[in-house]
Amino acid sequence: MAQPRISAYLPPDTDPARAALAFGRRALAKLREELQSPELPALQRALMALCDLVHDPEKVYEAMALGFLDSLKTLLVHQDQTVRQKTTEVLSIMASHSIGREGLIRSGVISALAGLLDDPVDICRKNTHQTFDMLAKLPAGAGGVLRAGLIPPLVLKLQTELDEIQELILDTLSNCLRVEVSEALQAGAVTVLKEKLSHPSPAIRSKAAWVLLEISSHAEGKTAVCKEEVIPALVSLLEDTQPEVQANSAGALMFALVTPQGRSSAMGAEAIPPLLPLVAEETSKARLNAIKALTLLAELPEGRQTLLEHRDAFLRCLDDPSEAVQRAADIAITVMDWKPFCSRDLF
Repeated sequence: MAQPRISAYLPPDTDPARAALAFGRRALAKLREELQSPELPALQRALMALCDLVHDPEKVYEAMALGFLDSLKTLLVHQDQTVRQKTTEVLSIMASHSIGREGLIRSGVISALAGLLDDPVDICRKNTHQTFDMLAKLPAGAGGVLRAGLIPPLVLKLQTELDEIQELILDTLSNCLRVEVSEALQAGAVTVLKEKLSHPSPAIRSKAAWVLLEISSHAEGKTAVCKEEVIPALVSLLEDTQPEVQANSAGALMFALVTPQGRSSAMGAEAIPPLLPLVAEETSKARLNAIKALTLLAELPEGRQTLLEHRDAFLRCLDDPSEAVQRAADIAITVMDWKPFCSRDLF
């Protein structure tokens, strides 16, 4: 006769590493209590469960309303590396939602995370920089990074961090330096970024060029780029095998060449020959930037003389589907066709 037996094994969907959740609104409230538990296993399980929940933006909103961020900021300095890892993971997931980014900025998480820049655990630092990257996409977040004094240490970390973390730092810097560049310049950012232009990773080369583009959009940044002789390095990247690297390098040149020193440096680095092929490539992302950079070089007599020989390439751009390319080409042709005024032309 068969008898009922209870299996000694857990159900197949049960994970002993995660805390059991209560139903409905009580679920997050229960986790909030467990985040304050003195028992390490209970704390770790609560954080793992929370990592799953905050993928839902509604749960993020509820968690912030219940005061989770204060508890999470406290756990960032916990001695246990698993607690720090899962805490930074929760914050990075929350930062992926718009409601989460706004809450993290308001609650002062940026300053709290600053202490983890030197964390010995790679994944903790990666999660930290992912959070900075997401928050800096908002103007308020970029301002928060600047106010926290994080620009100098971020520039310093570019020289020592893992490649994947360097990419996150460059993304953060690109958004922050759009707002203000003086701290970055004082920290030697231009010199560090110049070195990154020759990095083996195409992603790092591309992102470094983009940060230099943001720096060059400021007057003091243009001066620093010329002083550090970055323009020849950017010119060499115009022939890079990666289109994104070419496009960002052409964009950085476009801003740097606004100054007379920049144009002179570009002519000395023979920038025109590598820029011209980008104008001819109809699908090139760098096309618009290249046209604008060449327009600036056409303001120099030697640049105008060289570019007049390639006037047909700009004429073909007038039929480009992009109105921006059409306008840029039209301006370039006007600059190339300009002739100095001479008094004898009146007679």
